[in-house]
Amino acid sequence: MKARLTFLGSGTSQGVPMIGCGCEVCHSTDPRDKRLRASVLVEYGDMTILVDAGPDFRQQMLRAGVGHLDAILLTHNHKDHTGGLDDVRAFNYLEGLPAEIYCEPYVEESLRKEYSYAFEEKKYPGAPEWHVHNIDENPFDIVAESSFDRIVWLSGQGYKHVHEQVPEDQLKKPVHIIPIRGMHYKLPVLGYRFGNIAYCTDMNYIPEEEFEKLHDLDHFIINTVKKGKHISHFALDEAVEVVRRVGAKHSWLTHISHQLPLWRELAAELPGGAEAARLLENGTKAGDLPVGSILPAYDGLVL
Repeated sequence: MKARLTFLGSGTSQGVPMIGCGCEVCHSTDPRDKRLRASVLVEYGDMTILVDAGPDFRQQMLRAGVGHLDAILLTHNHKDHTGGLDDVRAFNYLEGLPAEIYCEPYVEESLRKEYSYAFEEKKYPGAPEWHVHNIDENPFDIVAESSFDRIVWLSGQGYKHVHEQVPEDQLKKPVHIIPIRGMHYKLPVLGYRFGNIAYCTDMNYIPEEEFEKLHDLDHFIINTVKKGKHISHFALDEAVEVVRRVGAKHSWLTHISHQLPLWRELAAELPGGAEAARLLENGTKAGDLPVGSILPAYDGLVL
């Protein structure tokens, strides 16, 4: 099963431009150098899946015209990946459904502290409604439940939960997700494989055994923030080395900071990047670019 992936944000934790910075990248007029915090939207089978909901979540949903999410997958608990979760309230209200959030137990523990009001037994009216599913590095399925709690808004009171049954002919087919374990300095994080696409952000180490999950990819996405060594992200040359090890048809860099060159300049420095960038600018689709090329991703790019 093939997936379709849209980069909602391709920037590092402070985004690009960075507040108060006067560098060339932060002052670029090229829209590809304007980067919201890292997040992707994946259309996979019948499911629409978000990976990470950082502080730019609201803007990203509006900009991409997203009207429904079947699941939110979290890579880890840092604010640039979880800071927008309160804004799922819009989906709660309009669809009458809780948000289905998939994350590791330590991430849920963090959410319970930072969003304590979302977990209270007697919630403040209008607090976000979530169902949290614990996962680890083992594959799992996102399954549309045959019955669920519809949340009905009662003005001045909050949500009332009403149990409903889904007609069999309206059930969405499950999709299979393969998590990829990585380390973000000393913090365990997860990337995800969706069929022919794998997305790995906020890593500076991938255990040897996890590379078995990365064979035969059409698109591989990996993070880098700068050319020199970084404590918790792959340096540019390290990311390129991982890309070569994985051997996907097409590879993309994300979580990019203003410490890397302008998009056009960075593309020209990467293996096969200059020709791939020229083709992409002339309307060639991402999947039709030369095999083996590496390019920096940008907000709005669709794979």
